[in-house]
Amino acid sequence: MDRLQAMEVFVRVVETGSFSKAAADLRTTQPTVTRQVAALEQRLEARLLNRNTRGVSATEAGRLYYEQCRAILRAADEADRGAGAGQGQAQGLLRIGSSVAFGRRVVVPLALGFMEQHPQLRVDLSFEDRYTDLVAQGIDVAIRLGRLADSSLGARFLGMNPWLLAASPRYLREHGAPQVPADLAGHAALVYSSVQGDDVWRLRSAAGAVTVGVRGPLRSNNLSAILAAARAHLGIAALPCYVAWESLRTGALVQVLPGHSLPEQEIHAVFPSPRLVPAKVESLVGYLQGRFGGAWWERPAGHSAPE
Repeated sequence: MDRLQAMEVFVRVVETGSFSKAAADLRTTQPTVTRQVAALEQRLEARLLNRNTRGVSATEAGRLYYEQCRAILRAADEADRGAGAGQGQAQGLLRIGSSVAFGRRVVVPLALGFMEQHPQLRVDLSFEDRYTDLVAQGIDVAIRLGRLADSSLGARFLGMNPWLLAASPRYLREHGAPQVPADLAGHAALVYSSVQGDDVWRLRSAAGAVTVGVRGPLRSNNLSAILAAARAHLGIAALPCYVAWESLRTGALVQVLPGHSLPEQEIHAVFPSPRLVPAKVESLVGYLQGRFGGAWWERPAGHSAPE
């Protein structure tokens, strides 16, 4: 027996004083109403209604139960209305997930700009480099880099995340600048161990693709560590453009082999289900779409994230 439905039936019987009138109001049959009330009394082990030829009335226990049922049904209606309203506008709590570097440098300023447009929204930012189960972690939307595996998740393509090779001017003065990809084998490589093939770099130019094995003094799964090592003149680093851009702009780093590119990563907004997407998620995705075109890493996102 559906408990809320049974409560609704009981409330209507009390308010109409009749099984038949309650049945008509609820568009069901009188025997169905009678059975539901009897089952409710059996479950509660209490007589809720006095029955006589003139109709029905609530017992003392029934009157108390009636008031409690009305409060519960009102709360259920308010919950339904709240959820429905939440589908129409960005409000409530929005949990956003991302990797650490992309989250701190890119997602934070974008999220702050989004929050300015939706002051009624509360945001919970969660940054982890390991894979996150959106459902288990309660994440509403995650910004993920790389090709997506087939899954039941909902996803929207946002743009591309390009990479480049960079080194400090001092390192290049002391060791010489590579002229062709094969020269990288003789240089100190700063290896980001999570992307770009680890100690094998794959580069592409108008002349085609080439693979170069590299080695060097530092390997790390943290992009900030790789950037710091490059700025400290320790070698040549493979970095996402969004990580390297500020250092390139100030001259702390310069691009190496600018005629060659490294593999790009896809950027997606991912959410738990492609169906019945909450308005707050749709709003964020709409806000993000169009912000990752062209040289997006060169454009201010509205709020700068501290280094």
